[in-house]
Amino acid sequence: MTSSIRILMCAPDYYDVDYVINPWMEGNIHKSSRDRAVEQWQGLYHLIKEHAIVDLVTPEKGVPDLVFTANAGLVLGDTAVLSRFYHKERQGEEPYFKAWFESNGFTVHELPPELPFEGAGDALFDREGRWLWAGYGFRSELDSHPYLAKWLDVEVLSLRLMDDRFYHLDTCFCPLNNGYLLYYPPAFDAYSNRLIEMRVPAEKRIAIAEHDAVNFACNAVNLDQIVIMNKASTELKQHLTDAGFQVLETPLTEFLKAGGAAKCLTLRVTEPVRVELHGSATVESRIVQLDGHLLDSGVINRALDIIVEAGGSFQVLNFNLGTQRQSTSSAEVKVTAPSHDVMETIMSQLIDLGALPRPQEICDADLEPVIQDGVAPDDFYVTTIYPTEVRVNGEWVKVDQQRMDGAVAVSPDGKSAQCKLLRDLTTSDRVVVGVEGIRTIRKAAREQRNTQEFSFMGAGVSSERRVELVVEQIAWELRQIRDQGGRVVVTAGPVVIHTGGGEHLAKLVREGYVQALLGGNAIAVHDMEQSLLGTSLGVDMKRGVSVRGGHRHHLKVINLVRRYGSIDKTVEAGVLQGGILYECVRNNIPFSLAGSIRDDGPLPDTKMELIEAQQDYARLIEGADMILMLSSMLHSIGVGNMTPSGVKMVCVDINPAVVTKLSDRGSIESVGVVTDVGLFLSLLVQQLDKLTNPYRVAEKV
Repeated sequence: MTSSIRILMCAPDYYDVDYVINPWMEGNIHKSSRDRAVEQWQGLYHLIKEHAIVDLVTPEKGVPDLVFTANAGLVLGDTAVLSRFYHKERQGEEPYFKAWFESNGFTVHELPPELPFEGAGDALFDREGRWLWAGYGFRSELDSHPYLAKWLDVEVLSLRLMDDRFYHLDTCFCPLNNGYLLYYPPAFDAYSNRLIEMRVPAEKRIAIAEHDAVNFACNAVNLDQIVIMNKASTELKQHLTDAGFQVLETPLTEFLKAGGAAKCLTLRVTEPVRVELHGSATVESRIVQLDGHLLDSGVINRALDIIVEAGGSFQVLNFNLGTQRQSTSSAEVKVTAPSHDVMETIMSQLIDLGALPRPQEICDADLEPVIQDGVAPDDFYVTTIYPTEVRVNGEWVKVDQQRMDGAVAVSPDGKSAQCKLLRDLTTSDRVVVGVEGIRTIRKAAREQRNTQEFSFMGAGVSSERRVELVVEQIAWELRQIRDQGGRVVVTAGPVVIHTGGGEHLAKLVREGYVQALLGGNAIAVHDMEQSLLGTSLGVDMKRGVSVRGGHRHHLKVINLVRRYGSIDKTVEAGVLQGGILYECVRNNIPFSLAGSIRDDGPLPDTKMELIEAQQDYARLIEGADMILMLSSMLHSIGVGNMTPSGVKMVCVDINPAVVTKLSDRGSIESVGVVTDVGLFLSLLVQQLDKLTNPYRVAEKV
């Protein structure tokens, strides 16, 4: 058959599975039949020869994967980009492929030695010639894509591979004639799937199921309306037939043992050039600097994880390791992302870790006016718990009233900045947008751990450490804060009462260890139910059994307090004579109860207006030295979001997920204790009773 399509192949004379560099090779070393491999390759070769011209590269001993010519390089017109193999096992193939390209008249471009790119295995032209789909994530690096755009003068669309079974783009993605696309969506991240959907109309997308994907149905050779593949389900064949394609199956099971099939065994070397289209790539790169105790604090690992998990790539340009225990390290990292939006996402997270551009690249923050009260401009910078500075008129300006999940509003003269909630923005504000000209100030983790008051704090969750040891350190800290006139704020849920911790928390209030109490309607209702009726949720707290009619007790308590008008007035009338709320009233300790849709009553003191409750919480948190979060997921997370870095947090909950959520804030001053809150409070009170006050002893002396 006469055809202008030329395909490069290599006979499997030396093919075998000699090593493991992908999941398909595991368990298959030297288990491939040479005779059967030759037979299957010949079947594919003759099938292709019926529809195209086949060129052959000479097999070479010692490079068994030379048979997979798709990885030789990428060809467009008379230009070839030679592959740079990721694994050393395949790097010996490069000179043989280079020699073939040069001997056949191609202009060969070579990438930098340390920049992996595995040819047409990871780069596939749209069959209409409109653009190049380029994969990255396992074998090819994102940084190679701008080179492809430049050398081939083609638009490059970057796709991130997520499933190591589909380590090359051509294992899960096959552009077809007439704008069709055969692909396996779960092999890609969400960004890549969105990009595919933006470029390929729904009626042209043929998404395959996993059973077809693992048979390498996408690893197909498309020659006009012919699609040649290892195997396809009846459903897939029907779908392709309906789209106007003829499916030809040829078994390639011996090559699947090495992770390849029809497409891997071929390289199309006659890709037409569309002269009216020109090169471009959305890939963006930036260089950032990190300083501090990068290794032992885990900052460098977290930074690199952030880059990769968000869909980017990195190159560590410089790393200066501190040589002494007290020495700090520094790193210079090149960050590459497939688009500007992904880069902004990565940079915002790196800024949270304290990363900065190189000094010569630091610029002022971008400011945009607020057009509508309570609405920030698009792409506004979202604040974190860490002290933040913004660069305005060439100067770093400290952001006041730091908290999570706000916007940064800069004053008209540029000399001050403030963290504001969205609802508080007005049209007189200018807000920081993007990620330029922003830095966060993070105290080195080692420095914090070396100070006495932080000695028990290590961000994270611990359910295995002996609770008694943690409580001992927390008790010491509480005593010090109290005796130095500091502030401890407690956020508590009704579980405190149900687990028998109410009397212990009441004692902490009475003895001056608590300066404010935050909670909801339930903690107050059940605390007073226990004090007045001896039950909590209708359960007798001494005997642990349900009381007949006890399910009504909490409503009776609510009704009683409503009769007197408030909790304060119920105490003043002598009706309420014990419990947490009683101690708050008697000791002038402010409390705030935030309501919710499930509240019974509610109590007269419960703030049912959300914004009012949030503002009241924020007022009571201000100036806190420590926050004890006791088994209240909703209120603890809310308080955590309001609290800036530098405030010590202790989160106690039987549910590890709650503790993890608070530790995810990343604050080194936070500690999680996974245990029964009643037990925790009992041990805490016991430990406080044992402590000797060093300050008062000094006064007596």
